[in-house]
Amino acid sequence: MVFVILLIAFAVITVININSGNVHISVGEIVRAIFLREGDEKTLDIIWTIRLPRIFVSMILGGALALAGFLLQTFFENPIAGPYVLGISSGAKMVVAFVLIVFLQNAKHVSSFTLIAAAFVGSMIATLFVLAVSHRVPNMGMLLVAGIMVGYICNAVTEFMITFAEDSDIANLHGWSQGSFSGMTWSNVGVCLVVCGVGFILTMMLSKPIGAYQMGEMYAQSLGVNIRFFRAALITLSSLLSACVTAFAGPISFVGIAVPFLVKGAMGTSKPLVVIPGCALGGGVFCMVCDLIARLAFAPIELNISTVTAVFGAPVVIYMMISRRRMRG
Repeated sequence: MVFVILLIAFAVITVININSGNVHISVGEIVRAIFLREGDEKTLDIIWTIRLPRIFVSMILGGALALAGFLLQTFFENPIAGPYVLGISSGAKMVVAFVLIVFLQNAKHVSSFTLIAAAFVGSMIATLFVLAVSHRVPNMGMLLVAGIMVGYICNAVTEFMITFAEDSDIANLHGWSQGSFSGMTWSNVGVCLVVCGVGFILTMMLSKPIGAYQMGEMYAQSLGVNIRFFRAALITLSSLLSACVTAFAGPISFVGIAVPFLVKGAMGTSKPLVVIPGCALGGGVFCMVCDLIARLAFAPIELNISTVTAVFGAPVVIYMMISRRRMRG
């Protein structure tokens, strides 16, 4: 039932996203333009060049972010862990900003895979630091504080680098650093689909070990799970998915924590074989809704996507923390 609701929501939000904007497009025109490639040339251009790529990228990257959050929560055995809270997205943003500034000064074009590689390096740097801290702090609360501090440091370095970019590029870099799905192209859709699709398939292949690991490390070992390889795979996959999101849309807050929690609650299960595709679909729909609000709430001014995701995601995280404390009490 949850999957059916999410699929219906995806279809409805897709139509609303195409329908709404500075140029209103009727449902009939949308159907003809998508399925028959018929209609006014301007309408076709708006749908196929501007709105559809943005919709698909928000769907793919939203799902990737929710999956990254689920993997990190599995790794740290805590539902509050996520790429934004632990500073992983900020680490990716820092290295991508550095690469963009260098290439903007010395070259006209930066390939998508270059940005993903840069974001992956930044994600791994932040992740390794958080892992080093996790071996020394006594509880998860201190680890989250360490992750937040990593995020602040990386954000400070990023802002410092942006300050020294050329004036014509500062606005674009600053807008990207706050998170946005605007300006997406079909080539972006293709790259996102390949990278995140591979990440999704590999995550699905880990569903049985994840299920065993959720029962405890000793239980997983007794079933033959190579814990060292498994934990390395979780970190690598979560970093790859976070890197792809950050490379194209900048850091996006709270999706990686809120969506897995909501999906598990709606489905009434933590079984990875069900939760993994649920997170991918739920994260995509969540980001599509947030992107729609970011576009239309104060049109023609467009909000940063993280502003909207924080408004909806932060209360969920606060509720999670309060409910966990009550359960312990």
